[in-house]
Amino acid sequence: MVLSKHINPDRLMQGAQDKHFKHHNLTGTDPNSINHAYGARYSTEPIPKYKIASKGTDAQSAYQLIHDELALDGSPTLNLASFVHTWMPEPADKLMRENMSKNLIDQDEYPMTQVIHERCVSILADLWHAPSSHNAIGTATTGSSEAIQLGGLAMKRLWQERRKAAGKSIHEPGPNIVMGANAQVALEKFARYFEVECRLVPVSVESKYRLDPKKAMEYIDENTIGVYVILGSTYTGHYEPVKEMSALLDEYEAKTGHFVPIHVDAASGGFVAPFATPKLEWDFKIPRVVSINTSGHKFGLSYVGVGWVIWRDKAHLPKDLIFELHYLGSVEYSFSLNFSRPAHPIIGQYFNFVHLGFEGYRSVALDDLKNARILSRALERSGYYTVLSDIHRQIGAGGVSGAVSKVLDEENVENYEPGLPVVSFRFTDEFKQKYPDIQQKWIQILLRSRGWIVPNYELPPDLESIEILRVVVRESMTAVLVERLVADIVEITEDLMKQDSPAHALSALSLHAKPQQNNSKAHTGKLEEGSGSKPSGTYAKTC
Repeated sequence: MVLSKHINPDRLMQGAQDKHFKHHNLTGTDPNSINHAYGARYSTEPIPKYKIASKGTDAQSAYQLIHDELALDGSPTLNLASFVHTWMPEPADKLMRENMSKNLIDQDEYPMTQVIHERCVSILADLWHAPSSHNAIGTATTGSSEAIQLGGLAMKRLWQERRKAAGKSIHEPGPNIVMGANAQVALEKFARYFEVECRLVPVSVESKYRLDPKKAMEYIDENTIGVYVILGSTYTGHYEPVKEMSALLDEYEAKTGHFVPIHVDAASGGFVAPFATPKLEWDFKIPRVVSINTSGHKFGLSYVGVGWVIWRDKAHLPKDLIFELHYLGSVEYSFSLNFSRPAHPIIGQYFNFVHLGFEGYRSVALDDLKNARILSRALERSGYYTVLSDIHRQIGAGGVSGAVSKVLDEENVENYEPGLPVVSFRFTDEFKQKYPDIQQKWIQILLRSRGWIVPNYELPPDLESIEILRVVVRESMTAVLVERLVADIVEITEDLMKQDSPAHALSALSLHAKPQQNNSKAHTGKLEEGSGSKPSGTYAKTC
């Protein structure tokens, strides 16, 4: 039998198709395909919420419906509660859209994407003064939370290796990690998820609402895997004293022989301190700093979805945390918690490095700090508010903004206390004494009615009786918005001071807002109030 010399592929495909069952209805048309104005059939029918519909709708209608619902969200520009960056230039948007479908983990398929990833790691290692930026090791993460887990895991593994080498138990009494009570909840998550005792060091007014290194030494022993030191507290923006903490640990090691490393949580400060205050010592210049994390989507000026963790060298990343992969077409290595992850956030980060350079990042950081200083001074000069953050205070002024010298160059950032462009403030003691019925949380509620999102919350344990309002001054918080914000805060405050603005009316307003908040929580994974563990006091709100 002779095989045919030519096969028509079109006929093959036609014959291989499923046979259609033809059903004729009265109209002969599919009602779901009718292009109604605006929302198609969901203009009058409920949109699917809890189970998938049997039939969908056209893409444009689906877009319009979801777009309209999301319009009820707050404005990212006016969200002063968040550290997360919300704007990038149009060319960056285009570049990220072009690469949105790429998977970072597939190094064989997308080799240049991996090269860009490696460049970003080297750039950050060099920026943070790693001994050798070419030999530094690090990875992109989904944010600082994942990066913190990796940094903590590496310290735990190395502690276990040291204990085993010394013939000591790794289980009794087990590992612990030390951090300030002002730690962001991601740091405490590491301890809980990876079975490490979390030792929270109380903060105080004297310690500037941050980790007190001398107090921290009372919590350290031979089972301490490391200390988390925060470069930029989420409460007040203060930098914790990395150098002082390291010096005390040097003394401790000399006396006891126990090595306790430092991981710097530079989620926000990692992209501020190197540019605004390059003389500040906090990074790999300090030998005890073994790893650093940061969020590219905060002051790294990228969209949400990218963080970084860098180790000073390969010796501080245990081999059992590195996985060798063979099934994607080549030998690849992975040491992140996630496997597949989008490549476009990393590409967006590299765009910023190329586009801005050192001077560009420095210019943005200095502008943010300048606007934060203006806001701080304006609030204090109103007489209604005390500012807890210190970036507007002259170094050595003893925490009193009025002690600034007349000859001070007010535009030179080196003359001020280093910190994040964050303004934390509260009612003055005099204001609270004169107007005891006015609650500070009402400022948050009334600002929200004007579009501003400014959180009001308690300080960490031992200071939880103090409530603060907090504004994060990002690149999009321009001088004109600072001016408008000050005007709104002053106007709202003075309205509350008037006798014809009864407190009970505002109290009713705050009660009115609670059901809506509770309703939104009820839809979060079907969890009811009390489903989670009790809070330990660390900052556990959106940031």
